[in-house]
Amino acid sequence: MNAASSEEGLRARVLALVAQIPPGRVMTYGQLATLAGQPGAARQVGYVMNGLMDTGSAHSPGLPWQRVINAQGKVSTDKLGFGDLQRGLLRAEGVEFDASGKCDLGRLQWWPEEAATGQERLL
Repeated sequence: MNAASSEEGLRARVLALVAQIPPGRVMTYGQLATLAGQPGAARQVGYVMNGLMDTGSAHSPGLPWQRVINAQGKVSTDKLGFGDLQRGLLRAEGVEFDASGKCDLGRLQWWPEEAATGQERLL
């Protein structure tokens, strides 16, 4: 497999996972990388998500891009000019942020097996 097809495979797997995140829940870049079969590739997941912003498709109602945040429980899109938008979309779904801009990952982080079992994952 060449690098381009590997990147496209990662992109497809990441977008498939993002599409499943339910309202009011979040996943992290690193979590998505691990579940997409490339542990340690959080930065590459960030590039995938950033690519959505560049094409304008981030505003597509079909892909909940706003539900992807960093491992600190914060949005990473402030430097791209989308931070307020992302926080606003998440707040509209019931996600609360503290004064430092963090949400409660222990409570809000979503794992795909929750959808299959109907139970929340215990951390």
